[in-house]
Amino acid sequence: MKSVLGPGLQRGVIWWRRLIVMTRKEMLQLFRDVPIVVFLVYAFTLAVYLTGNGIKSQLHNASLLIRDADHSVSSRELIHRFQAPFFRLEGELADPQEGIHRLDRGKAMAVLEIPPRFHEQLMTGEPTAVQLLVDTTNSPQGLSAASYAARIVVRFGQETGLAQLGNTEESSQNLPFVVSDHRVWYNQDQNDTWFESISHLLRQITIFSILLPAAALVREKERGTVEQLLVSPLTPFQIMLSKVLAMTVVILCATAVALFGVIRPAFGVPIKGSAVLFFGLTALFVFSNAGMGLAAATLTRNQAQVGMMTLLVVAPMLLLSGLAAPMEAMPAWVRHLMVLSPLRYFVEITHGILLKGAGLSILWDSVLPMALLGGVLFGFGLWRFRRQFE
Repeated sequence: MKSVLGPGLQRGVIWWRRLIVMTRKEMLQLFRDVPIVVFLVYAFTLAVYLTGNGIKSQLHNASLLIRDADHSVSSRELIHRFQAPFFRLEGELADPQEGIHRLDRGKAMAVLEIPPRFHEQLMTGEPTAVQLLVDTTNSPQGLSAASYAARIVVRFGQETGLAQLGNTEESSQNLPFVVSDHRVWYNQDQNDTWFESISHLLRQITIFSILLPAAALVREKERGTVEQLLVSPLTPFQIMLSKVLAMTVVILCATAVALFGVIRPAFGVPIKGSAVLFFGLTALFVFSNAGMGLAAATLTRNQAQVGMMTLLVVAPMLLLSGLAAPMEAMPAWVRHLMVLSPLRYFVEITHGILLKGAGLSILWDSVLPMALLGGVLFGFGLWRFRRQFE
């Protein structure tokens, strides 16, 4: 072998062999940790399905109570327009105070009150109004209910007014109306299961990309084997890189199971872009987060502490990086702070590849800062690891 390979090439072969052996060792240790493996399997399979199938951000079957004090043709026509899938009629109230009590107890989301002489006022051209009481304890759902109800009432008022003027729907086409014509891109059916399932997948990738490398390093400290590794021919870089590589392979396999085994068949989420590019950039994202996990492991002594430290890091990332709410809706200081979060860029990358079919030529402005952050964070973790044992 020495006669064929030069000294430099031989050292390179030995370096890579050690890295491969250490990576294999990390994977074996991970799969012997039954609680983490069970949590990993659940997070990328059943949890993804339950989140995508159970969380609804759009208004759906909002319970609606009616207080009709007119009982006329017009009131019945208006009530008939509050239909599924947005509203579910729960019945009519006789007592005006009963609607307030039902809202207070959470038995209904909205109460529609139609005043007396409603039909008469419409027919004679007198001003009239209906009242909608909405429970906005759940603000997004309550505001959506109020918005949909307003659109229904406005549409009813327009049609009634045109009928009073003797105009039909055909003859009203020549009137100067402003029409809002919406075009929905990338998710034409506005299926919120696409967004929820992808968002949950990103949450799990973020959590495990920080937790698994940190837990692997703390496990060595708990068992007292990290000192043995340091006195071996291995370098600190090899010790840390092997943990990152092993956990990256595991997370990529789990992501493939979630994407092709749950999200696509169960929810029909498309992959309009390159799957190879998506998994390549997922590996880069895992590498970017692993440095934070390794740095957290140098500050803790056991896996319980590293779990708490991971929660301290992960929670702000998940809440403020664009998964829970758009970045544009956040305060300016939060947007500036989240420049340091790799998840902010990975959200744009994932949506761009899976839903929009974007390529690297479009996503480079998100890939480049994520790669730079990954290098800085891994370097910081390596520096902390070396410093701990100096």
